[in-house]
Amino acid sequence: MNTVFFKNLGIINFKDAWSLQESILGSIIEKKRKKEKTKSQLLFCQHPHVYTLGKSGKKEHLLLKDSELNSEGIDFYKINRGGDITYHGPGQLVVYPVLDLDCFFTDIHRYLRCLEEVALRVLSCYGLDGVRLDGSTGVWLKNNQVGYKKICAMGVRASRWVTMHGFALNINTDLSYFDYIVPCGIKGKKVTSLSKELNKQVDPEIVKASLLKYFSEIFEVEI
Repeated sequence: MNTVFFKNLGIINFKDAWSLQESILGSIIEKKRKKEKTKSQLLFCQHPHVYTLGKSGKKEHLLLKDSELNSEGIDFYKINRGGDITYHGPGQLVVYPVLDLDCFFTDIHRYLRCLEEVALRVLSCYGLDGVRLDGSTGVWLKNNQVGYKKICAMGVRASRWVTMHGFALNINTDLSYFDYIVPCGIKGKKVTSLSKELNKQVDPEIVKASLLKYFSEIFEVEI
């Protein structure tokens, strides 16, 4: 069984977390070149308010001017993951698996479906039936008024079958920050959180424990 090394980074600036992932990815690739054993890692964190735009995203999906971002104290980065624009902030659990997929399976589509399955199982612990939507990576909840609301956004990058970036699960997130973007570039779709769906604050430590459990089961790893 593979081993994945886990670290909870706590609250960390997005740029610092991005740099850390790049460093880990680079180290894994270097070991692969030398045919040495690699060490996959799983990082949990929260970010201060930030919008990130994936390499296939459109800047116009950010509805704030640079001056407004500055006045609101919100960072913005155009980054090297897939997907469009999303928000990270307090009350949201961000998960960054930096995995050597040569030790698992070399299939990005399968990898994304596995990440979605982790989130789906966590939601099921709270009696919520998460769903996948064709052509839209991530996890959604069905809603009678608006069709579907996204609760887990996802975007990854892989280099030499080493992954980075990952997914963000809204737990006690202030959803008003999503009003300033077109989330994931999909107009007319709404965003939700565990606390909103359950109408109460949710203990993030319980969510983290569940996520570790299901990640371990689905990827068949020791953490």
